[in-house]
Parts: sequence; structure tokens; C-alpha cells
Amino acid sequence: MSHTFEELKHKTVAELREIAKGIEHEAVQGATQMNKDHLLIALCTALGLDAHAHHAVVGIDKAALKARIRALQKRRDEILASKNLADLHGVLRQIHALKRQIRRAMI
Repeated sequence: MSHTFEELKHKTVAELREIAKGIEHEAVQGATQMNKDHLLIALCTALGLDAHAHHAVVGIDKAALKARIRALQKRRDEILASKNLADLHGVLRQIHALKRQIRRAMI
């Protein structure tokens, strides 16, 4: 049976130990002594799953925003190298606002 991280995360420790009992992998050795956090990571390792949930960005063009952030970061580095710090605050605020926009669009 195939499992997902979200599915395993919502199971009890007893259910996770039952799943670990049927797996022959060194990551789940001593599963009866593990707490839920350690057992969840060990099961993800043994099953080849990512040990975290992935988020999707909806409603915006993430690639375009990240390109703008990279351009602003280059501009920030140029400002820092030239020691002309008058423009620095505005660039930092723009980078921050774009990153927040990406985070708000995550589900």
C-alpha cells in the first residue's frame, strides 16, 4: 500500500508502528521505542517520501516574481558595493513585499 506524508502525519503512533513492522529497512529499526516525530521521519526515509508537505502557489506567476526578486537583489548588491545607501531602503522593501506576496499565495 502506498502512503503519503499527509496520510502518515494524521495516523496515531500505534498505527505508524504497525506500518513500520511490515518494513524491512534500517531507518525503522527500533520503531517500538520511537515517538511519533522520529517514527514519521524514519517511515518517510524508509518509504522514500519527502518528510514535509509541499505547498503550491496559486493565482500569481511565481517565476516572474522570483525573477524580479533576483533583479532587485542584484541592484541591492550594487548599492551596497557603491556605498550609496540612499536607495537601499526602497529596494529592500520591494524585495520584502514580493516575498510576502508569494507566501500569501501559497496553499
